[in-house]
Amino acid sequence: MRYTYFHLDPELLRALAAEGDLRRLFNRLLLMAGGEAGQAIEWLRELQRRGVIGAGVDLEAFLAALEEEQVLGRDGDGGVVLSGVGQRHLRRSAFEEVFGGLRRGGPGYHPVQAAGEGVDRLSETRPFQFGDEMSRIDAMGSTHNALRRTVGSLELAEEDLEVHETEQLTSCATVVAIDVSHSMVLYGEDRITPAKTVALALTELITARYPKDWLGVIVFGDRARRIDLGEIAAIEAGPFHTNTCEALAVARGLLAARKQPNRQILLITDGKPSAITEGGRIYKNPYGLDLKIVNRTLEEADRCRRHKVVITTFMIATDPLLQEFVDQLTRINRGRAYFASPDNLGEFILADYLRNRRRRVR
Repeated sequence: MRYTYFHLDPELLRALAAEGDLRRLFNRLLLMAGGEAGQAIEWLRELQRRGVIGAGVDLEAFLAALEEEQVLGRDGDGGVVLSGVGQRHLRRSAFEEVFGGLRRGGPGYHPVQAAGEGVDRLSETRPFQFGDEMSRIDAMGSTHNALRRTVGSLELAEEDLEVHETEQLTSCATVVAIDVSHSMVLYGEDRITPAKTVALALTELITARYPKDWLGVIVFGDRARRIDLGEIAAIEAGPFHTNTCEALAVARGLLAARKQPNRQILLITDGKPSAITEGGRIYKNPYGLDLKIVNRTLEEADRCRRHKVVITTFMIATDPLLQEFVDQLTRINRGRAYFASPDNLGEFILADYLRNRRRRVR
């Protein structure tokens, strides 16, 4: 039997409708419907019947325009489906939604025409060393050092010179591991849709701006499995336990074949590990933190560390026992952990992804 959970946040949908942005609203409904265009259209019409979308809005004209733009297509039976063009629009919409919410004034994307090593100058400085590029000299800092050393007489010496530290962008292999256990859609909060939105945004970011990077996506409940990037919109939570151990093992296996210097797992979960795989069978215990399950999961985290795979955990939960478990996993792997909410999940993940692509250049 297939279980499907839906939670339509009326306030969110009303806000999107109030903005008059039917495309954003439709894309949100598409994600909630697991990429099924027919279901999203049905919900769109239901929202208009309930008055969330104004009666004066011509939905049929809007849907006809989507078909004309080939965002929507037809299957062999005449049913409405999301086309390849529509999937690209969905990724771009997710990218704009997540990046549009990032605080202004942070690091931006500044493309240049010439190809090269992507080195960024930092505000931090250090003493000049033989072999440093002259273009990296901090003129103000060096002058200040000379004035302080000579007490007002400007006589610049090598010992006064300061140079800016730099960072270099490096290629990165990333696996996003998304928890699809039943708790991701329970307790009155939709956590699976923000997770899908982030995965779609990462896909768009990497394919459009970092083509040498690699992104894989896995989902995990009772078992963990890889999905194609085109299947992200169709991810659904179900009546599953949480096999975090197998998720880390599958992700580590995917990263083992990659040649990128930075390899990482972005683990999105809101529940405790409650299952492990033993000889092809699933051992489950949904009650409390089972030490057998916890120890096996921590052993896998340590195995990832020894294979130089960094785990960044995004925990959508506030239970002190779960936070203690995440702290243990983070210490063992020497990774990072964030206790986020669905509202700021995208900002945390994308900022962390970009940070992990950088290394300090001496």
